[in-house]
Amino acid sequence: MKVTTFLMFTGQAEEAMAFYASVFPGSRIESMDRYGAGEPGRESTVKRAILDLYGTRLMCVDSPPVHAFTFTPSISLFVDCDSEAGLDQAFAQLGEDGQVLMPAGDYGFSRRFAWVQDRFGVSWQLNLP
Repeated sequence: MKVTTFLMFTGQAEEAMAFYASVFPGSRIESMDRYGAGEPGRESTVKRAILDLYGTRLMCVDSPPVHAFTFTPSISLFVDCDSEAGLDQAFAQLGEDGQVLMPAGDYGFSRRFAWVQDRFGVSWQLNLP
């Protein structure tokens, strides 16, 4: 068995994956299948894609129907950063047009920590252990 984090977007999956790959150098889109003519999703949107984020695979899709729900901060991606500069850079990029849930600081459980919800609604906990 294998567990993969699944992120469902409504038309922004490709944009989100490209953004995440730019925030975290060394990450890459492994594969991407798109909806074609006559399929249930809007043509050329993401049917199924895999983004590799430092060895963690995220499956991303564009849902054909728009649902009454979206992402919530109760589920987030937790990233142990290599440096304070790396944490601050990721925080600034992810927070642009997003929402700061906890500003970068020392909260006593790590040297530096931040929690941000990006412009796509995905939550990120950034940690400097």
